[in-house]
Amino acid sequence: MSQIALPAFHMPFQSTGCNPGIEETREAAWEWAESNDLALSPVARKKMIRTRPELWISLIFPTASQQHLDLFCQWLFWAFLVDDEFDDGPAGRDPRMCEAAIDRLVTVLDGGPPRGAMERALVGLRTRTYRDRSARWIRQFRRDTVAWLWTYYAEAVERAAGQAPSRTEFVKHRRDSVAMQPFLDLHEITAGIDLPESARSLPAYIALRNAVTDHSGLCNDICSFEKEALLGYEHNAVRLIQRDRGCTLQEAVDEAGVQLAEIAQRVQRAEKELTEEIEAAGIQGATRVALERCIQDYRGLVRGDFDYHARAERYTRPDLVEVDERDSLSEHFAA
Repeated sequence: MSQIALPAFHMPFQSTGCNPGIEETREAAWEWAESNDLALSPVARKKMIRTRPELWISLIFPTASQQHLDLFCQWLFWAFLVDDEFDDGPAGRDPRMCEAAIDRLVTVLDGGPPRGAMERALVGLRTRTYRDRSARWIRQFRRDTVAWLWTYYAEAVERAAGQAPSRTEFVKHRRDSVAMQPFLDLHEITAGIDLPESARSLPAYIALRNAVTDHSGLCNDICSFEKEALLGYEHNAVRLIQRDRGCTLQEAVDEAGVQLAEIAQRVQRAEKELTEEIEAAGIQGATRVALERCIQDYRGLVRGDFDYHARAERYTRPDLVEVDERDSLSEHFAA
């Protein structure tokens, strides 16, 4: 078990509960994986069970319909498979292998023919998700998903070059690499909204999304630093604080905890500023309702993400980590 004491985190947002469909969505996720030939190895299966994607999705979307909950959980299951492949597997250490695999996934997301189980699963997810969505929403989701995927390549190159980003550079990188942005897009599906480009361009809306995403990224890093240290993974805010300050790991964790509280304050500030900008711009009708729904739901999303990290063994039990010593992509990514 961990020898590092986590700080008493400041969390100003109330829990919005857990979706009652959690068990049904867990069963649906494993059935989906099997039907898409994503038969996990014993080690990978244990890792996914400890990850509990159904818990995160049910805390983030406590009022989503079962249909939406299942779809979003399957996206998350798929994303965790991607994350484990490129964080822990050989592709994360070989830029050329990583580039080829990511390029294939992006090509399939854009409508290209699939060649392996992960690509075929992506086709199904894309088709179900894009149904009845506007072109502008699809553009946003595509941008956010592709930006997330290419962060693995950026990290693989820095690893190979023996480099690490500055803390300032890492904040920008982490906004994409934590993969929260695509799930903020998926929120619009279950909320029944579709933001126009003008709303997405509001400075406070951008600030709100960034703050929500930054909170998720730092919370994840605080809860992952021991597991990632065992794997030799340096793209972690706690590790970067320790390196830059030359402090102990405990001091770095404590500083990260202070920063997490400051990000929560940024969420609150962005909510207030977005309300002011809605008034200043004279936004009315469906667009106003949609933006107010984001203000209402995003704080629950922050709290759900926070609660998940305190409950999933992926983060609470770093002692269970098993080092991946493969020298090739898993069979799910192979053509």
